Amino acid sequence: MHPANENDAQSAPPVLKQLLGKVPRLKVIFADSGYKDLPGGLVWRYFHWLLSVVEPDDDESGLDPFPKRWVIERTFGWFGGYRRLIRSYERRPEMSEAMVRAAMIRLMVPRIT
Repeated sequence: MHPANENDAQSAPPVLKQLLGKVPRLKVIFADSGYKDLPGGLVWRYFHWLLSVVEPDDDESGLDPFPKRWVIERTFGWFGGYRRLIRSYERRPEMSEAMVRAAMIRLMVPRIT
């Protein structure tokens, strides 16, 4: 959370700093156009992550999904099948994270086997 007078790009460095060391497999961060003011070189220099800002093409209609955004939208759609993920029932973020992990395990195990 950040104040309404700050844009997302201003709040990104402190959030990324909290992730440093916790996500060793993270290589690329896909962001929407709200992060286009965040210099990608800064993210690479300090965190060694590639920042990829995904923006719509000029010739796309409003109904076409942005590149890579469909992955997120599809994943959130899958979460709709899990009652505890439809609403914010949990009081602690750790429990919410555990519910998301359990749902993803349940979704991915049949695909792996």
